[in-house]
Amino acid sequence: MLAFHQQDLAALAARDRLRTLQPRLAVDLASNDYLGLAASPRLAAAVTDAIARGVPVGAGGSRLLHGNHPEHEALEAEAAAFLGVESCLFFSSGYAANVALLATLPQPGDVIVHDALIHASAREGLRLSRAPAIEARHNDAAAVEVAIRDWRAAGNTGTPWIAVESLYSMDGDTAPLADLSAIAERHDAVLLVDEAHATGVFGARGQGLATPSPRTITLHTCGKALGCEGALVAGPAVMRDFLVNRGRGFIFSTAPSPLMASAVREALRILRDEPERRAALHTRIASAGRLFAPYGATPTGTPIMPLILGEDGTTMRTAAALQAHGFDIRGIRPPTVPAGTARLRLSITLNVRDEDLAALATLLPQVLP
Repeated sequence: MLAFHQQDLAALAARDRLRTLQPRLAVDLASNDYLGLAASPRLAAAVTDAIARGVPVGAGGSRLLHGNHPEHEALEAEAAAFLGVESCLFFSSGYAANVALLATLPQPGDVIVHDALIHASAREGLRLSRAPAIEARHNDAAAVEVAIRDWRAAGNTGTPWIAVESLYSMDGDTAPLADLSAIAERHDAVLLVDEAHATGVFGARGQGLATPSPRTITLHTCGKALGCEGALVAGPAVMRDFLVNRGRGFIFSTAPSPLMASAVREALRILRDEPERRAALHTRIASAGRLFAPYGATPTGTPIMPLILGEDGTTMRTAAALQAHGFDIRGIRPPTVPAGTARLRLSITLNVRDEDLAALATLLPQVLP
């Protein structure tokens, strides 16, 4: 019984690719809690207040049955105003939202042109979609436009959908969103932007890198810089209505916790009230770039700094050596990243102090291969 599964796990172990769950360590250089909100007293107080007001932990059903709570709708209205869009829809996770978007919105006769490094959740949505997908070179807007032109030249008349991330989670680079938005305008396309790692970090109020537009739909994960859980899909009202009526991942899932909706509302208010958090984060990002670039890390100007080591075993041994000194740094291996590019992913957050970064800079040359 389960012989295949045992053999597969053994094969992963032989290639230094077996994953295991590990406890958190003292110095956070691995999380996506960029603004340090997950343990924020304001979030804790908001949850305490919501409980006192009678907000339930569980929704009790899907949003279309008994599960629709005033906290869900209040969050969606406040998020739409915060993001400058017509509407938002709250999902239980960014993964679920990405799958629902790509499995539901593109129709037969349409096409999805997606970045080569799009997230695994988007790829799952592509697998379920009724529209064919074309992969474009990473961050190559010209390749996206060529793909759409070739598709049109073949006689296709549907809608092109362009699927990208605004900030890529393993390389820390950003998409050419202005160019992609112009392409969407020229070709009557829709731009789908996963803002998971940019929400809370970039934008005048922390709303992300994309510019609101009738041709743009954005996804904002609540479990990273917002310190909570879930995801908000933002865009035209017709998008929200269509997902409510046709999105199987929304229709047939128990609604997210109303208590979590209360917490996300407070997280958005923190973004509005405390811009100094973003300023402090960007100062720390710049400092980390200066400290770690001499040892091979790539300063990206974002919270994500990859240090590419190449070989899987070397990467995991180096990560283990850093972890032995209390630094929570994880090795990233294929298939999460391309073969031959295994890396340490340094995640800069407000949970780490300047003295922690200095100590890591002293340790790196001692443990790097």
